Order: sequence, then structure tokens, then C-alpha cells
Amino acid sequence: MPLYEHVFIARQDLSNAQAEELINHFGKIITDNGGQIVGHEYWGFKTMAFKIKKNRKGHYAFLKTNAPAAAVHEMERLMYLHDDILRVLTVKVKVHDEEPSIQMQKRDERSEPRERHQQ
Repeated sequence: MPLYEHVFIARQDLSNAQAEELINHFGKIITDNGGQIVGHEYWGFKTMAFKIKKNRKGHYAFLKTNAPAAAVHEMERLMYLHDDILRVLTVKVKVHDEEPSIQMQKRDERSEPRERHQQ
């Protein structure tokens, strides 16, 4: 089955527990449709670069799945219909990273600083 990574942003007026419950809710949709959740992360409450549906901040969540395309389409369809979800991004990947995402790593634990282009 194909591997996917999903990031979604939930409304700012939800509690942390409600935002984490959304991860479980959408993960259950994947498992009910023949897929499996490889991992999930709650990235926290962050400020967005611009307003989305009158929200300046949002709860960010990340899912790693191994699921058929039909399960992913169903989950995305329900996410777009859900009132608490502001944005959804799904990316098909070749392999999942074993280590935590860059959002979950502390600044001092990151492997190398990014190189800056000098002109």
C-alpha cells in the first residue's frame, strides 16, 4: 500500500485535548477503510503566517499512514467537511522517517544548521 503523510490545522478555539481527539478520529477513518496509522504527532498551537477563515493561530497535527488511496480520499473528504479543520495537506512519500519530524525535535538536537546562501 502507498505511504502518505498528512498535516492538518484545526481551529484556534479548540482545546489541546479536542485537537488530539481529531487525530484519533481521522486515524480511525483510515483504519476502518483498510489502512493503518504508522505514527502521529501533535505539533501544538502555533501562529500562522496569514489568517485562514478568520483564525490567526491553529492546532497543527501530523499523521503518517500506510493506506489505500480510497481510504485517504475518504479521510480528506471528511476533513474538508469538518468545521474544526482549517487546512489539509497530504503528500505521498516513498518511505517514512523513523525519527521524529523536524517540528518535534528541539533546536539543539537538530542535526546541522541550515546553510545560508551568500552573495
